[in-house]
Amino acid sequence: MAVDYLVIVVYLAGMLAMGWWGMRRARSKSEFLVAGRRLGPAMYSGTMAAIVLGGASTIGGVGLGYQYGLSGAWMVFTIGLGLLALSVFFSARIARLKVYTVSEMLDLRYGGGRAGVISGVVMWAYTLMLAVTSTIAYATIFDVLFDINRTLAIVLGGSIVVAYSTLGGMWSITLTDMVQFVVKTIGVLLLLLPIAVVKAGGFAAMKAELPTGYFDPLGIGGETIFTYVLIYTFGMLIGQDIWQRVFTARSDRTAKWGGTVAGTYCLAYALAGAVIGTAAKVLYPKLGSADDAFATIVKEELPVGVRGLVLAAALAAVMSTSSGALIACATVANNDIWSRLRGIAEAPSDDHDEVRGNRAFILLMGIAVIGTAIAIDDVVQALTVAYNLLVGGLLVPILGGLVWRRGTVYGALASVVVGGLAVIVLMATHGILANEPVYYGLLASLAAYLAVSLATPATDAAVLAAWRERLAGRSPELASEPVPASQ
Repeated sequence: MAVDYLVIVVYLAGMLAMGWWGMRRARSKSEFLVAGRRLGPAMYSGTMAAIVLGGASTIGGVGLGYQYGLSGAWMVFTIGLGLLALSVFFSARIARLKVYTVSEMLDLRYGGGRAGVISGVVMWAYTLMLAVTSTIAYATIFDVLFDINRTLAIVLGGSIVVAYSTLGGMWSITLTDMVQFVVKTIGVLLLLLPIAVVKAGGFAAMKAELPTGYFDPLGIGGETIFTYVLIYTFGMLIGQDIWQRVFTARSDRTAKWGGTVAGTYCLAYALAGAVIGTAAKVLYPKLGSADDAFATIVKEELPVGVRGLVLAAALAAVMSTSSGALIACATVANNDIWSRLRGIAEAPSDDHDEVRGNRAFILLMGIAVIGTAIAIDDVVQALTVAYNLLVGGLLVPILGGLVWRRGTVYGALASVVVGGLAVIVLMATHGILANEPVYYGLLASLAAYLAVSLATPATDAAVLAAWRERLAGRSPELASEPVPASQ
C-alpha cells in the first residue's frame, strides 16, 4: 500500500500547487469567478465533464450497476443527456449574456431585480447541498485509503478543496479539473473497466452468472428513468454550478461544441460505471451495500500502484464536483444575496476588492459545507433535496425566460415560490425520496408561471430590447470591455 499512498499524496500535493499557481492569474472578478471567460474547446470540455461527473456518478454509478446491471447507467446517462441539451440548445445564448449567476440572468430577462433575490436563495440552497454531498463522499474514499474516521476524512478532503478554491477561484478549479479529468479517464475508463471485466471472466461469463434482468436496458424501471430525466437532465439545464462553467467559454461556439463533447463523454462514463458494477456483482454477490462495490473491487482486485491511481480517480471525481459546487455557492451567496441585502448590487468597486470579497465567501461557504457534511449522514437524501428544490423552483422561470416572450417578473416570482413550497410540502408528506415532490412541484410551478404571466402586464419593451441585445452578444459585460465579435 506504500506505493498507493505515494500516488495519492502526490496527487493531493499537486492540487494545492495548482491552487497556488491559479492565485497568480486571478487578478480580477472575471478571472476569479469565470476564468476570464477565456477557456478554449479542449480545456472547456475537460472541465465541464469533470464537474458533472462527481462521486455520485462514479461511486454511485458503480453501485447502481451492482444493484441493477446495465440499466444502472441511466442516472449518469441522463446527466449526459442534460449536458448535451444544454450545449446544443442553450449554451451559446447563456455564454453571450456575460453574467456571473443565474439570478443575474433572471434580472436581465424580467427586469426590476425582484426575481433575483428569491431565486438566489433557492440556488444557494441547491449549490450548498450539492457541495455537502460531494464532501460527504470523502469519508468513503479516505476510509479505504487510510482507515481514518468519517469526520477526519471529511475535514481532510474538504480542507484541500477549500484551500485551492479560495486561493485561485475558477482558475485554480479549472486547472485542477483538467488534471482530475485525465486521472478519471485513465483510472476508470482505461484501467478499472477492462480489469473488472477480465476479473469477472468476460461478458459471456457475466451473462451466464447473473439473471437476464441485469442486461435489460430498462431493467431499473420506466418510472425511475423518468424521474432521473426530470431531476438530472433538467437539473443540468439550470444549475449555477453548470452555468458558471458555461460562462468560462471564450466564445458561444466553444460553449456549444465543447459542451457537446463533454456530454458525449458522460454517456460513455455512464455505461462504464454500470459495467464495472455488474462485474462486481459477479465477483462479490453478497456485499452489504451496493455503494461498497467500487471500493471493494478496487481494494481486492487491482494491483499495487494501479489501485492508488484508481482511488485517485475516485478522489478526482469527488473533488471536481465539490470545488465547482463550492465556488457556485459562494458566488450566489456574495453576488445574489449579500450584495443585494446590503443594497450595493450595482455599486462599482475595484477588481481587487471584489476578488478579496469573493475569496472570503469561498472560505466561509467552505467551512459551512464541511460542518454540514459532518452533521449529515445520508448522501442520497441530501442530493435529492438539492435537485428537487432546483428543478421544482427554478426550471420553469429560467427556461420560460429563454423561450417565452410573454413571461413576466410576477409569473417568475410566483413560479419560484409556488414550485419551491410545493416541493417542500410534498417531501415532508410523501418522503424525501418519493417521486411526487418533483412531479407535482414542477407542474405547480408551470401552472403558476403561465397563469400569473398571462394575468399581469407584459414585460417592459425596453427591458426586452436590452435582453435581446445581451442574447445577441452585442452588449459587453462592463463598459471597459470590448463588444465581442459575432461568431
